[in-house]
Amino acid sequence: MVMVSIMESPDGGGGGAMVQQTEEDLGPPWLRPLLSTSFFVACGAHPDLSKNECNLFCLGCTGDALCAYCLPAHRDHHVVQIRRSSYHNVIRVSEVGKLIDISHVQTYVINSAKIVFLNGRPQARPGKGVTNTCEICCRSLPDSFRFCSLGCKLGGMRWDPSLTFAIRPKRGQDSGDGSGSDYDSFSPKKVRKTGYELGRFDRGIRWSDDEGSKSNTAPITPTTPPINRCRPSRRKGIPHRAPFYG
Repeated sequence: MVMVSIMESPDGGGGGAMVQQTEEDLGPPWLRPLLSTSFFVACGAHPDLSKNECNLFCLGCTGDALCAYCLPAHRDHHVVQIRRSSYHNVIRVSEVGKLIDISHVQTYVINSAKIVFLNGRPQARPGKGVTNTCEICCRSLPDSFRFCSLGCKLGGMRWDPSLTFAIRPKRGQDSGDGSGSDYDSFSPKKVRKTGYELGRFDRGIRWSDDEGSKSNTAPITPTTPPINRCRPSRRKGIPHRAPFYG
């Protein structure tokens, strides 16, 4: 196990106690290649095939991005799907949350799925009234978060030794092998079933309520049933001629 020494300083000046972090704390071997890989480009191995956009990544090989036609060569590997929102790469929390600790990172809900951004999205001018921003790229954040992406958290680990990507078992939790986890691994059978969904997100982003927002949840009230404005069609009867009066 390789130990990485970091100088902990309350004011960030570089002096203070020596703190050591392990490679496990700094993230798995596939994390940095994932953050630096270019996605949504044409696959070089299948240039003549349609729908050859590379939006998959093999965590075991940590090579270039893959398209759907590359999956047979990674049949027994753990492959995750990268999606896009506002021209930025994102990954679902259900896929990455079981592999690394994503605490302190802002999550979003897009198309009913919770996601995190891979890399930072610098914001030159925070909006008025903003009290909390990402410690790396200065993007506006809710008060309960410190980073806007996985890449920003990785950058923050340079001076904050308390940050880690290693998942620590909770107290009273069985530290098994995770065979019962429900994250979405990308198997060839599942890809065939979904038809290689390569579309991008096209809906808006809203904040997620996964950290420190229990007090802000509004009570659920029953909704008003919709009003049916369509009149039921009635079958016409036999027409009768008006009587003649002499």
